[in-house]
Amino acid sequence: MSPRSRSLRSSLLLAFRRHHRRRSIAAVSIAIVALVAGSLLAGSTAAQAVSPLPCDIYASASTPCVTAYSSTRALYSAYNGSLYQVTRASDNTTFNVGLLAAGDYANAAAQDSFCSGTSCIITKIYDQSSNHNDLTIAGAGAAGAANVGPAASALPTTAGGHSVYGIYLPPGVGYRRTNGTGIATNGGAESMYEVASGTNVNNGCCSDFGNVESTETDTGAGHMDTINLALLNAVGSAGHGPWVEADLENGVFEGGTPVNTSNLGNASKFVTALLKNNGQTTYALKGGNSQTGSLSTWYSGALPSGYAPMHQEGSIVLGTGGDNSNRGTQSFFEGVMTSGYSTDAADNSVQSSIVSAGYAAVSTGGGPGSTIVGPGGKCVDVSGDDTGTNLAVAQLWDCFTLAADQHWSPYALGNGTLSTLGRCLDVAGNSTTIGAKLELYDCNGVGGQKWVPQENGSLLNPQSGLCLDDPSGNTTNGTQLQIYTCNGSAAQQFKITRGTPVIGNGSKCVDVAGDDVGGNLAAVQLWDCLTIATSSPLAIDQQWTLNSDQTVRSMGRCLDILGNSTSIGAKVDIYDCNGVGGQKWVPQSNGSLLNPQSGLCLDDPSGNTAKGTQLQIYTCNGSIAQVVSFN
Repeated sequence: MSPRSRSLRSSLLLAFRRHHRRRSIAAVSIAIVALVAGSLLAGSTAAQAVSPLPCDIYASASTPCVTAYSSTRALYSAYNGSLYQVTRASDNTTFNVGLLAAGDYANAAAQDSFCSGTSCIITKIYDQSSNHNDLTIAGAGAAGAANVGPAASALPTTAGGHSVYGIYLPPGVGYRRTNGTGIATNGGAESMYEVASGTNVNNGCCSDFGNVESTETDTGAGHMDTINLALLNAVGSAGHGPWVEADLENGVFEGGTPVNTSNLGNASKFVTALLKNNGQTTYALKGGNSQTGSLSTWYSGALPSGYAPMHQEGSIVLGTGGDNSNRGTQSFFEGVMTSGYSTDAADNSVQSSIVSAGYAAVSTGGGPGSTIVGPGGKCVDVSGDDTGTNLAVAQLWDCFTLAADQHWSPYALGNGTLSTLGRCLDVAGNSTTIGAKLELYDCNGVGGQKWVPQENGSLLNPQSGLCLDDPSGNTTNGTQLQIYTCNGSAAQQFKITRGTPVIGNGSKCVDVAGDDVGGNLAAVQLWDCLTIATSSPLAIDQQWTLNSDQTVRSMGRCLDILGNSTSIGAKVDIYDCNGVGGQKWVPQSNGSLLNPQSGLCLDDPSGNTAKGTQLQIYTCNGSIAQVVSFN
């Protein structure tokens, strides 16, 4: 077998393991034989780029690209320059990643060779237009600290059958070009699109792409004109997110208003998100699946109140807001900005070009949330490869860093829930019967979607009194999970790796002072719960694990009584875990959390639910001030 065929076979086997979980081995074996035979005859399954490309299309429609960025392919048929620059950690040397040929796909193998044995970050994204509006890593701004560059290898994917890399932009990672050339200003017309992940999204502000202020400050409504693919207006929205939205500064809009129930969202793995704005009276939002089909027009009408005319300033961002608000997340593959208001015909042709690019494999880079590691070191996973449809099987599968459907957000879509891809871990039929199977389903608040971590490492479903269970301890990939009599066995050990919220008095969350910094002696306090349910970005310092050694941990440190005190009223902080009695906590049947060394309970002083109230230990009394709930 030739090296090319061996590589093809390995790729297909990987695809079977990850992307076609429920097919029989026999069926995949047939496919392997057929495709390997085809490769021997045809030479390769990788495709050449199909012309015309997006910027060719827009130019022919008299709305030429003024910026064009991609880490995966050329956006002009004649382009044969660099796509992006990587910097190597071992010696700080840079390398420009180019194309296989003019108008073709990225030469990712050159990056792999350059970065072999070390790591690289993407330090520059080249503008393929003649304006040379290259993007570099964004500095600090009024609403966020300086950004860092993304790991160059964080998002391996494929386009046209070629191995390429997307750009993974978690919070704190973003790019900027100040005062770009040719970019619309002061009410000028413009259009823009991006291909991004529909699975690596959150509701943090703001992972945008488009036109922003000249300085990293908020200069008022209408001074931004950017695409935002996110969950920022999830509460009250229709369909299934994320939603293609416009961040216009001091407002993020699904249409003429922040929530537009005609905008049904775009939850595909790869999403085409498109915005066009005449700068004076009218704008439009469109979205589609980048792998197949056409665009849906979610809105076409008047600009929101207070935004006509626009006041764009002509700088460019990717991954942040105009004032460097950088708590959003996205995965980016390509995007352009044009001069003028594009025609619907041009938009449709561009979507056809995107579909022909053949994006496949993973799109997320892992995404937000936490893995749930179960028996055999396998992860709680959803059948269907990051599609997350209703009734999809909840199962065990080999842990896969880039799998969006193995990353679960505790509490984010309702008290006690575990959610991924916008849906909840659910007991089929809301059953309370031993052996009832688990699935993914729309979050609806029923008891079959509530999960509470226990001290022994199990996950209790309170409605049934049963625990999440791996049937007979079977760790074979694809084993569907169930609920079963709680027994503390290895088959019921499921660890939420980043923890869950702890809900206290007044539905406030147990929080660490300092906004996700978590240093020694930081006060442990009550604070508003920061989740999708409250339209706020997820707070890492509100995620706690309940451990078998009786510790409660967040950000690698332990819930701790200051000075290891046993006195009534002693304050609670976090501190390096050191095994002292002041770091031991035992949940009680009445909902309180007992510190055995002192015989006192975690307590909200005087039942004060004001944000920033530091917690203490106090005589156990079962009052509402001492009731806490994990997740």
